Amino acid sequence: MDEIKVKDSNGTLLKDGDSVTLTKDLKVKGTSATLKRGTLIKNIRLTDNEGEIECNAEKVKGLVLKTCFLKKA
Repeated sequence: MDEIKVKDSNGTLLKDGDSVTLTKDLKVKGTSATLKRGTLIKNIRLTDNEGEIECNAEKVKGLVLKTCFLKKA
């Protein structure tokens, strides 16, 4: 079985437990919260989809974010 390689917007490999920062302001669907550019997100979890990660932000728990809006911290 091939291991899924998850990369951030700069092409850096990500792994479980890494910290990432947002490269763009993101509105969170279903809430009035907006995650600002530069927000640090710690302890990410990789998913089966190489374009997405799971994480918890300060304001919102259980987020799924696209890796094109992230860079490794």
